[in-house]
Amino acid sequence: MLSVTPSPAVAGAARPLSGRIALVTGSTGGIGLAVAEALAAQGCDLILHGLAEPGEAAPILRELAGRQGIAVRYQAAELAEPRAIAEMMARAGRVDILVNNAAIRHFGPIEEMAPEDWDMDLAVNLSAAFHLIRLSLPGMRQRGWGRIINMSSIYGLVGGTDRVGYVTTKTALIGLTRAVALETAQTEITCNAICAGTTLTPNIDARIQALMAMHGLDRAAATARFMDGKNPSGRIVEASAIGAMAAFLCGEAGRDITGTAWPVDGGWSAA
Repeated sequence: MLSVTPSPAVAGAARPLSGRIALVTGSTGGIGLAVAEALAAQGCDLILHGLAEPGEAAPILRELAGRQGIAVRYQAAELAEPRAIAEMMARAGRVDILVNNAAIRHFGPIEEMAPEDWDMDLAVNLSAAFHLIRLSLPGMRQRGWGRIINMSSIYGLVGGTDRVGYVTTKTALIGLTRAVALETAQTEITCNAICAGTTLTPNIDARIQALMAMHGLDRAAATARFMDGKNPSGRIVEASAIGAMAAFLCGEAGRDITGTAWPVDGGWSAA
């Protein structure tokens, strides 16, 4: 486990989530890191998670701790393995805010999908969230406060082709969210899902660059082609907007918001 302590000069600032600890899975880049950034800006200490070696994650931890004045730890764990999840949670200790963000996806029609790829989608995208919630809730109940955010997707709200594992697991995450919300409704614990449309992440950027190279397009044209049939706004969602939504749900204003699926998709789910 890698840990970086905050700068005393910044750490003293009073912020709404000061004293809270958040575990964000899949948070060394993309949406997960944007969520971690938004929570850190509210004073929340962080446990980042990923598959990178601690040395690779160290610069991210140092930058976050130095700029936001919060304590940051890093846990590497394979979320497809329940034992690895349990070991990570034992090392993590207290978790006030759990953000189930880590996900994988396999592309192709269902008849061509390898059974092992289906099993991996279920394990990482869905079962890991179940295990992390199961292991986090007792402590949240004991402390009388908690926030759980499941990162679903636009594909949790609408169907799509050539990604059956992703559509299935992201849809199921919304059901998990509702079930947990009702089981914790009379507590200070909430559980919500965020359903992002096409969001600017390193993965999406790489796919746009591939279109540019393959078809000789400039970035604007490649982005327009990639966005065809996606966010009706025509804009790619900024990851920081997903982070801001997560921070809102974790704050005092989110106290009575639970069991919901929040689309941040440029109107895609309204089409």
